[in-house]
Amino acid sequence: MATPPMVPAGWYTDPAGRHEKRYWDGSGWTAGVSDGGVAATDPPGSPATPLSVHPAGQVTAPAVASPVTASTEPLLVTAADAPAGNAPAGAVPGAPVPAGAVPAPVGRRRRKWVIPVAVIAGVVVLGLVAGLVIWAPWKSPPLLRPTGLAAGPSTTNSVAFRWAPPATGPAPDKYVILHDGQVTGSVRGTVTSYRVTGLAPATSYQYRVAAVRGGKRSALSAVLVVRTVTPPVSAARLEGPWTVSLKIVKGAGSLKGGRQRWAESWLATPKCAAGPCDVLLSGRVNGLKFKTTLTRSGDVYRGRMAGNIFPCGSGSGSFPIRSRMRIRITVTAAHPDNLAWTASSWAGTMAVAAPYTSSGNFFCTASHQTLSLAGSP
Repeated sequence: MATPPMVPAGWYTDPAGRHEKRYWDGSGWTAGVSDGGVAATDPPGSPATPLSVHPAGQVTAPAVASPVTASTEPLLVTAADAPAGNAPAGAVPGAPVPAGAVPAPVGRRRRKWVIPVAVIAGVVVLGLVAGLVIWAPWKSPPLLRPTGLAAGPSTTNSVAFRWAPPATGPAPDKYVILHDGQVTGSVRGTVTSYRVTGLAPATSYQYRVAAVRGGKRSALSAVLVVRTVTPPVSAARLEGPWTVSLKIVKGAGSLKGGRQRWAESWLATPKCAAGPCDVLLSGRVNGLKFKTTLTRSGDVYRGRMAGNIFPCGSGSGSFPIRSRMRIRITVTAAHPDNLAWTASSWAGTMAVAAPYTSSGNFFCTASHQTLSLAGSP
């Protein structure tokens, strides 16, 4: 049998018919195959037809696989890009080496891993999606409506209240406090309490709270009603004009003529700028114009004056009596007036002591009268 002629290494028609081309290394068929320009491996010793056909006499020129150009094709490492000695046996220079290619049987080869473009793109997209889920700067955590408002300790001119911090999410930038729909104050977002001062005593106030973050305001909290402490009546300030009802309740029989019940206008002027203190009382009593100082002791005020309150006789034949009078009044009720705690009513007595007095053929014996007093604004 004649020895086949020496055929140079190269790509030739696959004698087994399983592929378009198979690589001949100059002495035998290798596992390198090519279909449509894409290289692969197929060991020659597979159960198919044995590769015993010599390429001598084949007239088909070796085909070189065309390079990959479409962006949708797998991203491949070509034999030309691989370092010398690492390309699969029989690889065509410039031809792509497919993913999963096994080393050629000749020599020691390094396995090259191929990652398709679609897989890389998918990993990038998944990474972006995961990043957006973890960090989405345009989507702020919800700004929760403040809840849990409760009143705190109060005084006669201040109130305090508190609320719960957010159940979830970060604290707001600040909280704003609203009264009658108007913002009256604010605190930092880490503070959950507030005190209001400069209020009127014994007065109810309504407040609401809203959270603010990034210039946006949450829904308003529920309304909280708080009340300042009611001071004692003894702390009331006695001032202003009063309508005073007077009534002789004792000693009226010693008077000749005159009225038993009437009303007068008095004025109480405090001798201090604020709060309860002594007052200057002025007005008229049965025609007598008076002015006296009342000294305060708690809710009781006392003073003295003198004058002709009840003259002796009546008509043209009457003459004056210089009586002495003692006044004692007690504040009975008070109310808030603007920011002050002010007396709203008082009651008291006036004791009149008239000495013996005569004039010509007329005279009046000494007498005493007691009058009841009641003042209202």
